[in-house]
Amino acid sequence: MNVHSVVGVRPEFVMAAPVLCELSSRGHESSLIHTGQHHDEKLSEVFFDELPLPSPDHHLGVGSAPRGEQVARITERLAPVLAAESPDAVVVYGDTTSTLAGTIAALATGTPVAHVEAGLRSGDWRMPEERTRVVVDHLADLRLAPTDDAVATLADEGVIRGVRQVGDVRADAVALSRATGVEPAAAAVRFDLPDSYVLATVHRQATTDDGPTLRSVIDGLGRASLPVVLPIHPRTADRLREDRRLRWAGDRVRLVDPVGYGAFLGLLSGAAAVATDSGGVQREASYLGTPCVTLRETTEWRGTVDRGENVLAGTDAATIAAAVDAAAAEPSGKGHLPACAAENVVSAIERWRDGEVVDGV
Repeated sequence: MNVHSVVGVRPEFVMAAPVLCELSSRGHESSLIHTGQHHDEKLSEVFFDELPLPSPDHHLGVGSAPRGEQVARITERLAPVLAAESPDAVVVYGDTTSTLAGTIAALATGTPVAHVEAGLRSGDWRMPEERTRVVVDHLADLRLAPTDDAVATLADEGVIRGVRQVGDVRADAVALSRATGVEPAAAAVRFDLPDSYVLATVHRQATTDDGPTLRSVIDGLGRASLPVVLPIHPRTADRLREDRRLRWAGDRVRLVDPVGYGAFLGLLSGAAAVATDSGGVQREASYLGTPCVTLRETTEWRGTVDRGENVLAGTDAATIAAAVDAAAAEPSGKGHLPACAAENVVSAIERWRDGEVVDGV
């Protein structure tokens, strides 16, 4: 079996690593295609150095551009690769521009598509990620859902065939990183890390591209009782430079360069709490037992809220500060790592290729 994985941003690198390892261990051929959606070395190449990822077989080099232009570039450059190599399946991950474009290119060349993280919904149609999830799930041939709730969501939308509950490959990625050695938190930053701190990530377009929203989020983090460590995403850094009205409340929010996956897990594991607008970090926090505050009104990982591992704080500064302080006061949990999703992903693709019906759980 020959499987091509399309990746372009940090979450996709993380999710692809255990799947590629599993494909290799079973003797399957696989190719890794990097769209270049994240072209910054700190957000891209570092993950190939740290994770068990091979060098990309193809780098499409799309670079920075508006979303529609990126989709067009990826599709134009990926379609000839798929047409020439005729893989048994293309695997796309998550809900990014690369996910959408990889799906379109596969459809244009008659290549079957398997979507990892199928069935997730935030209920917020304003999010580009939400629209991508719905479109890709309805176009894919095989929908590989991380939870029973995701399977039920697909069924509610009339999507029943080609559905399999496989678990969350992020758990496998955390386990892989732990097995190869998570970098201590103090080694990830270039200053003396406080004994107690809050980790933060802020990168989603809905947060960064709206000035009042970003100012409110940063203000809320700055009001927290504990110092906040914020590995800065290039998009966020650009917005901070553009908007001089943003204030950082002295040293309460410490900006650091983006860090690799092992270093990030070290920071996350050592934090009293994490405040994030990322979907993946919500899950990683759950696996490591770190209380999480989500800087959004909705989440596609509703189970983390239902289990009390995660609180939706929105973007109001006072609400964020109160939620972060409350989360940091909670004792850290033990976490849990149900790391078998990559095995289930590859098994589902094998069964589907062999003509077996792959439905439901």
